[in-house]
Amino acid sequence: MKELFDKFGTGLLSLPKAVRYFEEIEWRKHPDFEGVELKDIITEKDTDSKFSYHLVRIAPNMKIGCHIHTDHIETHEIIGGSGLCINEGTQIEYRTGVHSIIKCGIAHEVVAGANGLYIFAKFIRMK
Repeated sequence: MKELFDKFGTGLLSLPKAVRYFEEIEWRKHPDFEGVELKDIITEKDTDSKFSYHLVRIAPNMKIGCHIHTDHIETHEIIGGSGLCINEGTQIEYRTGVHSIIKCGIAHEVVAGANGLYIFAKFIRMK
């Protein structure tokens, strides 16, 4: 499924007055979680702090540890790999095609399986 994620990573974001090609956006290491990389498709800086979209790749058996977003709803679209998410105390199996919504103020974490995990994450500011 990594191939699907790689293909997804060659996409583009079409805006009214610009096009942003995903291939031209650099991967960056997550500042808090080892083995997690982000490609910032569009940031809150670009949207007047309203929303952001990110491609996320989590190395095999690594995780995004337990954390809370107090001002955002977060959505995950699983593009490839497998793993699990703890959301509102419930364990959700992550596999290609799964979509998950994490409400504001909810503790959550994501753990990649043996082949890694590839996510399209979206954050929508609610406050």
